[in-house]
Formats: sequence, C-alpha cells, structure tokens
Amino acid sequence: MYPEILAFGEPMYEFSKLKQVTGDGDFKSGFGGDVSNFAISAARQGAKVGMLCHLGDDMFAKEFISLWQSEGVSTENVVINPAAFTAVYFITYDSQGHHFDFMRKGSAASLITPAQLPEAAIAGAKLLHVSGITHAISASSSDAVFAAIEIAKNNQTLVSFDTNLRLKLWSKARARATIDATVGMSDICFPSVDEATLLTGISEPQAIIDYYLKLGAKLVVLKLGAEGAIAATESERIQMAGNRVELVDATGAGDTFAGAFCHNYLAGKEIKYCLQYANMAAALSVMGYGAVSPIPRAAQVIERMA
Repeated sequence: MYPEILAFGEPMYEFSKLKQVTGDGDFKSGFGGDVSNFAISAARQGAKVGMLCHLGDDMFAKEFISLWQSEGVSTENVVINPAAFTAVYFITYDSQGHHFDFMRKGSAASLITPAQLPEAAIAGAKLLHVSGITHAISASSSDAVFAAIEIAKNNQTLVSFDTNLRLKLWSKARARATIDATVGMSDICFPSVDEATLLTGISEPQAIIDYYLKLGAKLVVLKLGAEGAIAATESERIQMAGNRVELVDATGAGDTFAGAFCHNYLAGKEIKYCLQYANMAAALSVMGYGAVSPIPRAAQVIERMA
C-alpha cells in the first residue's frame, strides 16, 4: 500500500550552533530539509507519509533513513546515489535571528531527473507535497517537480506546494516565474508573507492571497509568522491569530505548519480546524532547538489547543 502523503525534495543534515555554547565542538547535529520536516510533522500528527528523494552513499543518508523509519515515514522511494553526497547545512545565531550556510551544490537530491520518478507511488498517494527549494536546487530537479505534478494531476492526487523562497539558490525572476507556474497547478499552496512580498512586491496579506488565487491555486494558506495565518479559497477566508510562546528557534516552523495542516485536511477536517491546529503545531515547534526535535506530536497539540 502506498503512503497517503508523498513528500518530494531534499533532506539536509543539520549542524546548529547553540547560543549558550562557545569554543570548540559547539555545533549540535540534527536533521533538516523542508520536505523532510514536513513529512515528520505530518507523521507525528498521525498521517501515513513517505519520502521521495535521492541521498548520497554516506553516514548522513543512513541516519536519515533510520530517523524516518523511527518516525513511521516510508523510505520505499528513497534512492541512494553512490556517486553523490547528502547535503549539509549550518545554523548560526545573532541578534538578528538565525542564519543558514549550505553545502548542497551537486548533491544527490539535485541530480534527480523526471525519468527517475516513482510514478506508481505518486499515482497511489492522496497528496503530493513539493517545494520551491526542490525547484531551485537544479534544472533537472525542477523538471522533476513539474513531471511529478503532472503525474499527480493525471491520477487525482492532490498537490500541496510550499513556496519556500531561497534567493541564494536562484534569481528572483526565475524564482517568481517557476513558483507562479507551480502555484497555478496546486490544490493547496503555502506562501509566507515575507517571501511573497519579496517575490510579488505586494505587502498586504489579503492582496497577496488575491494574487495567488488568481494564478489558479484552489486553497491559499498564507503564513504570517508569529501573527498566525490566513486560509482562503474563492468563496471564504479565515484568519487565525498566532499563539504566544517563548521563541527559541524558528527553524522548520513553516514546514511543521504545512505538515500538520495537510494531515488534517486529508482527514476531512474543516479548514478552520486545520488552520487552528497547524498554528498551534508551528508555535510549539519554535520552543526548542533544531528543525526536527521540537516538532510536536498530536497529543501535545490537542492538549495545548484545549
């Protein structure tokens, strides 16, 4: 049986510099990559999730596979490329927040091509989740995203798209054209207000939503950071205020949000509930260091919502 949710993208091994530690050996290792965070978030809420990705033949890949298996995330569509490597990134902190440095050019994930996609798994899923980062890491990876969406559309598989803008990876013009095209093919899209403003030049949240709905997205879920989120279709708009928590590290909060939202959406919950739940899951995820460790489980989210 195929996973209900298939998350396609690049996992990245994480080294996070702890604020309170100085000197040698001050990086904490962990796991990251937007679609991996998304998959683990959805799985911790109770979804049946699988990863679709290519990794290098290295210790980082082995640790990712062990992580996913421990989280109940299917690894049947994870491919090891012995000629490439698994990407790595570093998080550092200062008074301006958190900052990222990446070692990913030529990674196994960036070398994927449309011909290597598992068509049966995409066709058998209820939802395919893709990311703007998967578009940005290489031309062949971007082609594979479009090809995966085409397979999904031909098989009534819903498409979820997180715009996740990374201007270190590509130009603004190319990012906007590619992201706009993908939004138009999406059943659910997850832009964030700051990135959408950079791409579109529009800063007012309702106008941003109008922009993405006009492109063809059926449901736009605009992430507002600490201020919450807005979910909108052509017929309704629901805004949810943020939850006030102690911010430790915001890494992966948007991915946690999207994973939690998609799980509840597939489970048939009303959009208002999906938004409320995802808001709380994202808030809880910023209370610890790293992308994965602080992602809450369903019981924690439901308890805090109550």
